[in-house]
Amino acid sequence: MTDPATLADRVQAGELRLYELEAESDPETAAAARRHLLERETDVDLDAIGDYTFDAAETDPNVENLLGGAQLPIGVAGPVPIDGGAATGEFYLPLATTEGALVASLNRGLSAIRAAGGATARVTDSGMTRAPVFRVAGVGEAETVVDWVDNHTDHLRETAESTTGHGELLAVDPYVVGDSVFLRFVYDTKDAMGMNMATIATRAASEVVEAETPAQLVALSGNLCSDKKPAAINAIEGRGRSVTADVVLDRALVEDRLNTTPEAMVEGNTRKNLIGSAKAASLGFNAHAANTVSAVFLATGQDAAQVVEGANAITTMEIRETGLYASLSFASLELGTVGGGTRLPTQAEALDVLGLAGGGDPPGSNADALAEIIAVGALAGELSLVAAFCSRHLSSAHERLGR
Repeated sequence: MTDPATLADRVQAGELRLYELEAESDPETAAAARRHLLERETDVDLDAIGDYTFDAAETDPNVENLLGGAQLPIGVAGPVPIDGGAATGEFYLPLATTEGALVASLNRGLSAIRAAGGATARVTDSGMTRAPVFRVAGVGEAETVVDWVDNHTDHLRETAESTTGHGELLAVDPYVVGDSVFLRFVYDTKDAMGMNMATIATRAASEVVEAETPAQLVALSGNLCSDKKPAAINAIEGRGRSVTADVVLDRALVEDRLNTTPEAMVEGNTRKNLIGSAKAASLGFNAHAANTVSAVFLATGQDAAQVVEGANAITTMEIRETGLYASLSFASLELGTVGGGTRLPTQAEALDVLGLAGGGDPPGSNADALAEIIAVGALAGELSLVAAFCSRHLSSAHERLGR
């Protein structure tokens, strides 16, 4: 078998390209050859990047031109009791992050929720979308396409679902802009995040639309989906999981655990998270929900780029007779417990900690549970951060923890 240094020589000489190394050797040797090459050309020691625990051969669905692995610290917060539609019991949250004080802050919020007897969480809607854009001659043809789709949704459903053993087409919503027709396909992708599933199914359905109407496909994704970018349509219609968590904290609990009052929390949330966000025209009306989303996403093998949609959340707080009511509602948490990075060893272990690795019974229940757990964790983060700035402890906490 060719050694890594010799393979690196051949790449430098122009005999091989980086992506051809697996054809000349096994995946581990190919990765080592790339490290040799980069070490020569950049004069950087890549021992840390080359020190990983997963099987290089098993990363083929996840990455090209494998070089090594990126290691992040993983902390844990909890446990927290959750009364969820899918997540019921006590859960620890694995959090992969490089932001000091984040795990400590979430742990404080979870401690308050735990002292209150736990939080409630529910997935209120679910659907992964893909929205191709078609060209037509004008609005007359656009009407023809829309009418055909409305009358033949069952045909499109049969075609789309023939490409997958799990996904279900829930709806096809048309949007017309001049001579462009967008069809927003919505799928139930069960425990998979489902972006690839939705794309493949929509491609098949789009071929039917082209064959049966005047429409001509321009792009399989017309950005009305909308994937990995801030979009009001996802804030309104949802994408992935729409999920809400809430809790009621007694006045004494707020004062003892969070060092502030319910009145101060409500005012702080209103002025910062609601009024401030509205003035900024933000799609996220929250303090830092994306912190929890990103940390759990990285720990459990989710598509990190979809934290963009995961920041699309609204935090509310109000006075109740007994103290403080707080909620956090996510419009578009795009996640899964099968496929993608969830199969990697570290990420699979983190899902095992939650008891959610693999497909659920019934299908979709594990992904629902993960969404509910993230919502409760993020709610804890909102409670802790709002309390910190209400009591003016935010900067001192970072100073105390040396962050």
